Formats: sequence, C-alpha cells, structure tokens
Amino acid sequence: MNRQQEFVLRTLEERDIRFVRLWFTDVLGTLKSVSVAPAELEAAFEEGIGFDGSAIEGFARVFESDMVAMPDPATFQVFPFEGGGLHSAGPESARMFCDIRQPDGSDSWADPRHVLRRALSKAAEKGFTFYTHPEIEFFLLSDVPADGDVPTPVDAGGYFDHTTHAVARDFRRQAVLSLERIGISVEFSHHEVAPGQQEIDLRYADALTTADNIMTFRHVVKEVAVSHGVHATFMPKPFTDQPGSGMHTHLSLFEGERNAFHDPGDPTKLSKVGKAFIAGLLVHAREYTAITNQWVNSYKRLFPQALPDRITESPAYVCWGHLNRSALVRVPAYGKPNSARVEIRSLDSACNPYLAFAILLGAGMKGIEEGYELPPGAEDDVWSLSDAERRAMGYQTLPENLSEAIDVLAKSEFVAEVLGEHVFDFFIRNKRSEWEEYRREVTPFERRRYLRSL
Repeated sequence: MNRQQEFVLRTLEERDIRFVRLWFTDVLGTLKSVSVAPAELEAAFEEGIGFDGSAIEGFARVFESDMVAMPDPATFQVFPFEGGGLHSAGPESARMFCDIRQPDGSDSWADPRHVLRRALSKAAEKGFTFYTHPEIEFFLLSDVPADGDVPTPVDAGGYFDHTTHAVARDFRRQAVLSLERIGISVEFSHHEVAPGQQEIDLRYADALTTADNIMTFRHVVKEVAVSHGVHATFMPKPFTDQPGSGMHTHLSLFEGERNAFHDPGDPTKLSKVGKAFIAGLLVHAREYTAITNQWVNSYKRLFPQALPDRITESPAYVCWGHLNRSALVRVPAYGKPNSARVEIRSLDSACNPYLAFAILLGAGMKGIEEGYELPPGAEDDVWSLSDAERRAMGYQTLPENLSEAIDVLAKSEFVAEVLGEHVFDFFIRNKRSEWEEYRREVTPFERRRYLRSL
C-alpha cells in the first residue's frame, strides 16, 4: 500500500467519513458513481470494484462486459457537506475518481481518463506538460418545463451585473465556497451576458486534474442549485435569442519550469512551439469539432446567425487573432512570461473534458511535430465579413451541424489515433444515432409555422 492510499484510509477513520463515492465517466462524459463503505476501501485499492461494462455507454459489448474500477487515491477529496449545503448537519462524504481496467489489469481503451492519460504521456515523452484553465458558463433556471417548453431564467441580469436576483448572487457565493472547501480553486465568478447566465473560472492546473475538476464542478453546481430551489444547466444553448454557454479554455505547454509558448525576442512574444501548436489547432479544427461540441444543440451556439441587437462572439470560423474574440483561437495579452497561453473558444461546457483536452493536445502536438506554419492572424470581427471576404482570407467554416461534424470526424485518421479505435467507433455510432433521432423529431417550430397555414 502506497502513502496516498494510507492517507486516504487514515483520513476516513479520523474524520468518521461514512460514504466514499467512486466516480468515473462514460464516453459521452456522463458522471457515474458507486458508493462503498470505508471498511471496503482497502480491498478496493487492491482489487478494484467490478461492474457490468456493457451497461455503460461505450464501454463494452455484452460478451466482454466485466470491467474493474480502480480508485485513484491522488483524486481523494472530502465533501464537508451533503446536498450542496455548506451548513448541512449531515455526515461528511468523500469521492475519488477511478481508472477503468480490464479483468486482467490492463487499461480499458474505453475509459476517457485513459484517453487523456495516453495523450499526456505522449507529450511528456517530448518533454512537455499540458496545462488548461477553463471559463465555464451555465444557466440558472427557476423552472424546467417537462414538455420541452421555454424555461424561465432566475434573473434578468446582464454581463458583470452586481445587483441581480438574490438567488444568482447567493448561489455563486455558495458554489465558490463549496468548490474551495473541496480543494478546487476558483479564479473568477460573475454574471454573464444572458438573463440567468453565470460564469465561474477555475484556476489553471494540469489537464487531467482540470478534467477531474470540471466533472466535480458540474456536480457541485447542480447540487448547490438544488439547495436554492433552482436548476443549473450546461446545455449549450437553451434560449433562441440569447447567447449560449461556452467553455473558453486557456492552454499552455511547459518544459520543466519554462513556458514553451513564450519567446521574448519574437514580435508577437510567441515561440516557434507556440505558433506550431496554434497551427495544429487550426489545421485539425474541423476534424475535432464533434468532440469539443458533441451535441445537436451545440451548433445552435456556434451558428446563432444574428441575435437581435447583439454581436455574437461564437467562433464559427477557423482563424486566430490576438484581441479578436470572434476567432476560434485567441492569444491573450499577458505580462509574465509564464503566463503565455492560447485560448480556444469553440468548446461548450457540456463536452467530455477528458476527450476534449486529449484531442486539443493531440492537435497542438501534431502541429509541433509536423512543423505546421501559422497563417496570418485575423484582427477584424470575422462575423462582419462577407462570405467572399472570408473565403479570400482562407477562413474555413467549422461544421455547421452535428451531422456534418460527424462526417468530417469519421474521415480523420488523426482523431482516430488520439481517441483509440474503440472510443472513436462508438462515438461516431452514438452521434449518428442522435442526429437521426433529432432529424425525425417534429418540432414546436414546425407546428407553429405550418399546422394552421398548410
């Protein structure tokens, strides 16, 4: 037994923790959980917890269903509250993420955490450590109609508004305190542009830790919302005439203690490595969009057309820039050399963070390894240009719907290599099924438009 495992068992005993939840995600990024008694955890560290993989999306076929969840003691966190309440009188609980294994002890190719670990290991072989910093947007709703009708946001606030509905203000304070108490550092929190829309930004960390933190974040946010009598949703675009919820993510590579993206002698302050990394993100953008934007609804956010009286900042075109928030990739201004980073703006907050970070790292590393050249930056609002102007500048369009995104993905050898054959094949099958189900659905729009007039 290693020191981390000993620390976990000692903490459980000292704090009289009665519930230990073991977490993992399926291929689509849905959080799964099994609770074990503290007395059973030592055996779980040694042997894992067996489960039926065929019942989990994308994990295994019926005839190869036995799988094992191995708790990762490095992810141990105590939850000093139940139901999202900081002042609950209930007992403390704890959680750990699991790595999924085959019965013979080998890694499961279907485990999204393993997909990311594999990508990180390949980068480490080149001397790089990959860090990410997400800005997570979501909506707070006072109701969620069961019939799919338009929900009601909890407030009418706007960007950075201070005096808004008390629920949103109190919610953000309690959510941040809850996250901090379980060891997840928050950098900023504020009201976003749309009514009911919130943003909470997590501090940068290595990509695996960040992905675990995002999954924990979603759980905590939903629990705190329930404790306030409201509903939190990470749906990319719940409202037709309001902006959607993205997860703009800052990326950086380090070589030891040195930021590999920084070059003080370059006019843009970007190193050759940084430029090639951005070029990789651009070259493969259309191929990985189905991973970073995996739902039918995701493309309503990327392609909102013209919102009434609003300028959209959704990154629908493949380009980069420094100050340009309409570009897919932005290079923020920074002071200290170690703050050099790039921001990718296409991700939505409902993606699977393990797969998304793996594919973004893979694209950037491909650019570095193949020596991709970075094209000129776009400093104008890309949405304000005509189609002819965008074509003349070489700006490709991201896939405009899930069907197109899956068709592009299915032809990508690069994505297949990063995800592995099992995850790649399942993801394509699942998303094609989602598109077909969506295509068959008769929508309220069609009934409103055609039922009386046709």
